[in-house]
Order: sequence, then C-alpha cells, then structure tokens
Amino acid sequence: MDLSISQIFTTFRHLFRTQTCQDRAMKRYLKIFLSALILCSVAVGCGLQKRVSSTPTLDKIQKRGTLLVGTTGDYRPLSYKEPETGDYWGFGIDMAGEIAGALGVSVSYVPTSWPTLSADVQTPELFDFAIGGITITDARLQSMDMSEGYLCNGKTILCRKEEADKYKSLEDLDKPEVRVMVNPGGLNEKFARENLPSCTLIVFEKNEEIPSKVAAGEADVMITEITEAPWYVQNDTRLAAPLLGTPFTRGQIGVLMRKGQEDLLKKVNAKIQEMKSDGKLKGLHDKYGLVYGF
Repeated sequence: MDLSISQIFTTFRHLFRTQTCQDRAMKRYLKIFLSALILCSVAVGCGLQKRVSSTPTLDKIQKRGTLLVGTTGDYRPLSYKEPETGDYWGFGIDMAGEIAGALGVSVSYVPTSWPTLSADVQTPELFDFAIGGITITDARLQSMDMSEGYLCNGKTILCRKEEADKYKSLEDLDKPEVRVMVNPGGLNEKFARENLPSCTLIVFEKNEEIPSKVAAGEADVMITEITEAPWYVQNDTRLAAPLLGTPFTRGQIGVLMRKGQEDLLKKVNAKIQEMKSDGKLKGLHDKYGLVYGF
C-alpha cells in the first residue's frame, strides 16, 4: 500500500512519542531517514512544478491557433507592407506562411523595426519569431537563437545607372564627395560606419524609400544586400547594382527568435530542410528573382 509523505511523517512522529524504550541511536537514524525523505519529496515536487509551468512554445502557439511573426515590412522583396492595404508580401512572408502551415495554425504579423529588432525579439509574448532580411551573425547568436539559413546574402550597393562605372570598390565609395544613404539601426548602417569612415553618411528612416532617393539624386549610393538590390534594379530603370556579383560580404538570412524556444527552433529548421529537399525553397527564389545558393 502506498503512503503519502504526510502519512509517513505522522507514523514516525507517533513512533517517537510512544516507543520511548527504543534506543536513542535508532531514533537518530530514523530522523535522518525522515529528513532525507522529505528533502527528496520537495526536490521532486519542485521539478514537477517547473515542468508544468514551462509550457513548450509549440504548445502555446497551437493553443493560440496563430503564429505571431515580427517583421519590418520595409524590405522588398523579403518583407513589405503595402501602405494602402496593410497586406504583407515577400520571400520571408511566404516562408512564415510555410512554417505556420507546418504547425497547423494561421499567421499574424507584428510590426517591428531594425533599431528595435533585438529588443522586440527578446520581449516575451510580443511575437514568436522575426523574419525578413535578418542576417545570421555571431553577435545575434550570443543573445538570441537563429535558424539555419534559407537565403544567401551579402553587402552591395545601388547607384544611378549613369554612374555605375564610378564604383568598383570600397575605396571608390569612401570619399567625402560620395553621399552614402543607409537605414538606421541595422547591419547596413554598421557596415557603412565601419568600412566607409570618409564618406558623407546619410541615415534615412525609411529603408524602402532610399532607392528612389538615390535615383532622384538625393544620395549617390545605397548600402544594401544582394537579396534586395535586384528587385529595385528590375523595377526602376534609373538604378544599377554594379557590384552584385562581387558582394563585400557573404552570409545567410535566417529566422530570429529569443532563446529558450528549442522546440520551435527545431520545427523551423526541419521545415527549412524539407523545403530545400523538395524544391520549394528554390521555387521561392525563382519567384522573387533571387539566386539559389544551397
């Protein structure tokens, strides 16, 4: 017959009171045994409580019925929010839809920004992960988790078509007379500050408007990515991306999430691997005119 801890405690207390003829050494051994038993029960109880309160991220998402995805909505063709309709589209948006489908839930997009991205990702309950043009870096991996890469990228430039021959290297950009425009808070600004100290750096709030400002002559060069530049060249004949084939850096874009969501990270990576295997990921690259690098 099973006894609870309280029943065992009561039994031993009764023994201590009634069996006064027992040897004191026996009582001491019994007390040690009882103390050890109580400590074990407390430890087990705390462990159980911890397991119950730490509901896995996947369970939370599936109970909610919606995957909450943070995205900047300013990065064609990866994540863009149409100002008239509020609808999101892009490579990253399609990826989020694929992941939500694998979880059997719908998807809802939560606005974030490049300057606040890291803080927003690490704010519990704001969203489950962030997606868009988010490069996998060692700095991000120190405080957050990232999926494996689903898109190759690298730093390059946009400029006016008639000036494409002027810019062939970083040295050509790093001059006071060259006006370089970047969006604030992200890796584009970081790259420009670290590699172009002599240029005239212009930080402009809206990333999606910088290409048109370059085309209109309000800046000479935009620091951007090989994932973004082709879309603007295809959609604005005034622009060129002369260094597209020789980017200044090389990396990969992935899904960004706060630490402690290992179950979600595993599911996201599994979906990315599946899309690489079944051709869906290459299909998305073709859809948006991007070079497949896997």
